[in-house]
Amino acid sequence: MIKWFLRKAIDKFERDWNYDASYMRDMIDTSPRAAWLFSRVTALGQFRRDIPIEAWSAAGITAVRHEDCGPCTQLAVTMAERGGVSPEVLRAVLADNPDAMPPDVALVWKFTRATLAHGAAADEYREAIVKRWGRRALVSLAFAITAARIYPTVKYAFGHGKACMRVVVGGAPVMFDHGRVPTPSDMAVRTP
Repeated sequence: MIKWFLRKAIDKFERDWNYDASYMRDMIDTSPRAAWLFSRVTALGQFRRDIPIEAWSAAGITAVRHEDCGPCTQLAVTMAERGGVSPEVLRAVLADNPDAMPPDVALVWKFTRATLAHGAAADEYREAIVKRWGRRALVSLAFAITAARIYPTVKYAFGHGKACMRVVVGGAPVMFDHGRVPTPSDMAVRTP
């Protein structure tokens, strides 16, 4: 019964988001309990308190790009678009162009990249985030970063992460470096 329920949920997700979740079908076939536990990550990734959606989305998109070369990034972008994030903001995040981002988005983008790089600059960005929005916003960002990374990681572990694709924003493809690793100059602390 649980397999049937989980498969129906995956069918709906795939239709709603135009996304191939076949790795989840493999998980359901292997262990319905594991698939059910994994599906609970969604709640973690949806936690957003005290932070604007544009900034929160930037954290998730930046983190998923760190792990993925297209499909999961596209899903995060599509979700952000449906959530009201403008195509201009999304393009700036995908292009790693903080100068084209609103200041709040640039701050979170820098924080996320520094966090992923385990860089010391994360401390100053974290302080600026807490000062601007409070501790619940920091929790929201930590969860967005963590949840964004778990899906492509599991997908790759299951052997389904080999497909690269272009990412489309506002109906137009966006060119960016899929596997770009932050350099020390990217981590320079400049808060908006």
